[in-house]
Order: sequence, then structure tokens, then C-alpha cells
Amino acid sequence: MLYAALFYYINKTEKEAYQNAVELFESKINQLLVLESKPILTALNNDTNWDEFVNFIATRDKSWYEETISNELEIYGADYLGVYDQDKQFIMRTPTPVIKTLDFVPESAMAYLDNVRVGKFYLQIPEGVVEITGATIHPSDDPFKNKSEPSGYFFAVRLINADFIRNLENITSSKIKFLATNDSIPQQRHIVSSVYLLKDFQGKPIGKLLFERKFDVYFENTISILYAIIIVFILYLIISVFYTQKLIYRPLYLVRKALQKESKAAIAELKKSSGEFSYIGNLFEENNNQKQALIKAKIKAEEGDLLKASFLANLSHEIRTPMNAINGFTELILNTDIDKKEQIEYLNVIQNNGKNLVSIIDDLIEMSKIDSNQVSPNFSEINLESCIVEVYKTLKITIPKTKAIKFKLIKSSVPAEHNIITDEIKLKQVIINLLTNAIKYTDEGFVKFKYEIDEQQSLIHFTIEDTGTGIEEDHQQHVFDRFKRVENDKSIQVGGLGLGLSISKAYIEILGGTIRFESKMGKGSTFYFSIPLQYVKSEPIIVKPIKEKEGMKSANKTILIAEDDNINFLLFQKMMKDKDFEIIRAKNGQEAVDICISNSNIDLVLMDIKMPVLNGFEAVEQIKPIRPELPIIAQTAYSSSEDRIKIEKAGFDDYITKPLSRERLFEMIDKY
Repeated sequence: MLYAALFYYINKTEKEAYQNAVELFESKINQLLVLESKPILTALNNDTNWDEFVNFIATRDKSWYEETISNELEIYGADYLGVYDQDKQFIMRTPTPVIKTLDFVPESAMAYLDNVRVGKFYLQIPEGVVEITGATIHPSDDPFKNKSEPSGYFFAVRLINADFIRNLENITSSKIKFLATNDSIPQQRHIVSSVYLLKDFQGKPIGKLLFERKFDVYFENTISILYAIIIVFILYLIISVFYTQKLIYRPLYLVRKALQKESKAAIAELKKSSGEFSYIGNLFEENNNQKQALIKAKIKAEEGDLLKASFLANLSHEIRTPMNAINGFTELILNTDIDKKEQIEYLNVIQNNGKNLVSIIDDLIEMSKIDSNQVSPNFSEINLESCIVEVYKTLKITIPKTKAIKFKLIKSSVPAEHNIITDEIKLKQVIINLLTNAIKYTDEGFVKFKYEIDEQQSLIHFTIEDTGTGIEEDHQQHVFDRFKRVENDKSIQVGGLGLGLSISKAYIEILGGTIRFESKMGKGSTFYFSIPLQYVKSEPIIVKPIKEKEGMKSANKTILIAEDDNINFLLFQKMMKDKDFEIIRAKNGQEAVDICISNSNIDLVLMDIKMPVLNGFEAVEQIKPIRPELPIIAQTAYSSSEDRIKIEKAGFDDYITKPLSRERLFEMIDKY
């Protein structure tokens, strides 16, 4: 602020000094010009109040003029003397060689003198701009030229040439430039200037004289000194800050960073500091090592607990879902009177869910073998192209006709010259797993399967690309984690423990391969994996959902079944087939909310907990404030005590667990 104030003060002082100098210079120039013109005006005034001059106008005595007036050319310091009569007609002149024009004073200029009697003005003549000082001629008894009419007119003319300007420069101690009326005047910092306009007898400017003089009051030295002071101050400030930062603030910052983030880099740098800070760095390092050991142990224990909890939750749900269908339809076969066609239908459901259950158990066993290092590749010689074509044809016929998918196989541009050595079973499992996932999560578009032999690097590159739902960016880091399935509407629909990709990745790593993927929500996913001419992957556990046509019966009581799984809903239908209930289905939580709000005839709701769009907890949270009297029973595959407490707190009136018991179901319906 001090330096800014000094700059402001110096700048203001400089401007004021310059302005004062300009005003003073203009005043002096005007005064000097007046003094310079005064002798001419005095001599002119004396000559034009002279009786003999009046007689000359009448007689036009040339000898008198030459003896008296012509000899005064040097007295006037003029380049031209001219006389005119009272009719404004030219009589006689006395010129110097610089002016050759005979008569150039216009009558209008003499009319101007009729008013002012004595005056000075400027004219443009062929020789240049001239200064004309003129006066009217009167008798000696009319000194003020106001008693009589003019007897004639007398003019003293000076040409504004180099001599004229040089004379003015000596008088005014300045440099003079003659400028045209439209010439601009540049402003210079160390030059003061004054402009004198050259006006004709009508007051119109015909040129101007620019007077310039050096402005000797300089402030550069003061500014330079001030700059030097500022530079020294800044250098001092930088040095002070540098050493303060280095010796105090930097070590304190490292201490804070070590305390807040336990930064190893901060601790290492702190150890290199001098004095006590180095000792503090050693203490931090010892303490950090102890903490890291404790943190690793804690993380390992927490990961074990989280993995166990995740495993149990997913295992409970995925096993109870097929078991619900198996037990339910088995009970229907045993305890109800059904025809042969329905019996076969129920047995097919039981068989398919049994296969799903076996697949889940197989995944668990395979994962357990991988964890215990009991999986090893079984190498054999195979024909790569035959193996891949076989997998392609097998999967192609399994694609549901309801899906508008183009399934493409793109073979390697460089075919294998010989059979390859690899584990054929596991390679097929890997390919089937990735292709099955691509088909599961793609409803329309294409699924591309490509392989390429890289002889230079001795690798086989595989690519599986789809236009499915894609994987959210936040979930991509957990794609290969065990039991960490991405939870969304599609994953809930297709089911599974989330072990397929984990097993595949484990197989690839066992054989020294690599796998990676790219995915974008709504655009699809692309998986890339390579094997060093030996590749192993596991066969996925394919869960094929059974789709049945929904039934609807009329009855006195209306029950809403919120169930996204077709088989479980079919089981409800078959269980209630002989009862007088009207069954309404909601395939997701949002549909259940909408039906309950819009249909006042709903008497009971059987609400599945795990559903797309809105889950059971979210749905009951929206229904209960609007219809608090409506009984809502939770049906869930989760059966832990924590889940039961959560269901009760959520606002459900009661709950039943999967697999469903027909007797328990009817007890619950009769109760509410």
C-alpha cells in the first residue's frame, strides 16, 4: 500500500508539474508575441496619424513616398509595405525580394479595418502565409482615428518563412513548427507546447505555429529509485519466505501431513530435515510401521467378515429361490389332485430349479477348490478352431427367440498352423461363461465372439463384445470380486451368486493369462483375454428362468402378489388354484405401489423383498402412509435374525420365508 501510494503521489505530482509548465509556457508565448508585435503597431499607428500621409493619398507624390515611407521598411522589419486609397484601390508598394505579388490585400480586409482601425491578421498568398498589420490613415488631429473617415489604408506585411520563425525562436527560447490547420499535435512527456493560431481578418484559422520547449522537471530518477526499493523488498521477502518455509513451515506441514494422512513421503522428507524435526520423523516412521501392521490385520479380519456376510446373504437367497420352487411344486404334486399335463409341468419346474441349485453348489465347490489351490490345468492337444466353432454352435441354439440378437463369430486372420496345447474343458468354460453373460445382459443388438492368433508374442487373444446394458462405472472395480454381484434390475432377473467371472479370472491367472474389459452404461461391454497358447476358464453355471403364463381367477377376496420371479408367481397361483381368491400380480415394487394406490379392492399384499425398480422395503414405505389398514406380508429368501428385525421395523404386518409352505401361506392369509 505504501509503494502504491508513492507511485500515485509521484504520478499526480508529475502531471500537475507538467500542466503548470504548459500553462506558464502558453502565457509567456502570448506575452512575447504581443511584445514582438508592439513596435510594428506603434510605428504603424504613428505613420497613419500624419497629415502628410493624408496629402499623399490625394496627390500620390511618389518622391515623397520613397523618401519617407519606403525607407521605413527596415524599421518595420517587414517584407512588404502597401498603401491603398479611401476607395480601397491599390496606390503603391515597397516589397523585398521574397514577396513578388503586387496586390494581395482584399477589400474585405480593408472593410475589417474600417471597424477596428488598427489590426493584425494572416493571409495565404502565393509566397506563403504572411502576417499583415494594417491601419486606417487619418489626420494628425484624429489620434484615436474616431473623428474622421479613413483617408486610406497602410499595411506592413511579414512573410512567415525560416527567418521569421528563427527570429521568433530566439525571442521565445523555443522550437517552432509551422503546421496546417488539420495537423495533429502529438503529446510528449518531456516537451511542453503551445499553439498559436494564425487567423485571417474573418477569424478563420489558416495555419498554426507550434511552440515547443523541453520540460526539465524529470521524475524518472525518483521512479527508478522506487523500483529499486521495491525489487530489494521483494527479494528480501522471497528470501525470508523461502528460508522460513524451508526451516519452519515445510517441516510443520510435513508433521501435519504425517499426522493426518500418515504419508510415507512426508515422513521420509521429515527425516531428512535438520534438528529436532529429523528425530520427529524417525518417531513417525516407527509409529506408522506399527499402525500399518495393525491396519493390515484389521482389514484382513474385516474383509473376512464382509466376505462371509456377503457370501451368506447371497447363498441364502440364491439357494432358497430354487428350493422354494422345488419344495412348493413337490408339495402341490403330493397334496393336490392334478392331471398328467400339470404334473409334467410341475416336474419340469422342479427339474430346472434342481439344476440351478446344483449349478450354484458346483460354483461354490469350484471356488472352494480354487481357494485351496486344488485346481490345476489338464493340458491336452486340441484343434482350436474346432473347439471354438463347437462352442459357438452350441450357444447359438440356446439364444431365446424373443431376443433380437445377432450372434457373430469372427475367426482369426492368421489360422493356427498346428493344434494347440491347452485345457480344452476349461477353455470352453471360459468362453461359454463370457458369451452366456453377454447373451444374458443383451436384449437386442449383437454379441460378437472374436479370436486372433498372435504368433509374434505367442498369444491367443479373445474378444467378446455385446450391446447389452453395460456395467456402471462405480461397479467396474468389483466385477471380478467374489460374491460381489452388481445389483440392478437385470442382475436380479438373471440371478446367480456372482462367481462366474471370479472363477474365470482365477482360471486365467492360474495359467498365466490376463483379462480385462471395457464397459459403458447403455452401450454394452467388451471383455478381452489372452492365453500364452495355454488357456483355462471355467464353465458358467447357467440359470435358465422358467416363464409361465400368468393366471387370473375371480373370487370374493383380492390378493396382490408382488413377485418378479415367474416360477415363484406360478407357485403362488398353483397353491391358490382351488381357493376363491382373485390374484393380481406386480412384477416390481413400483407396480405394487401403483396397484395398491389405484385399486381399493386389494385385501392383502404378498410382497417380495428383492425386486427391481423398487424393492419391498421401498414399496411398503410408500404404501403404508396411504393405506395403513392394508395387510402387507413380506415373502423373502433371507432368514437371518437381522433380516427379520429389519422387516418388522419396515412396517410389514408379517412375513413368510422361502421355500414357501402351503400350510403356512394359508394360515397367514386366514389370519389377515
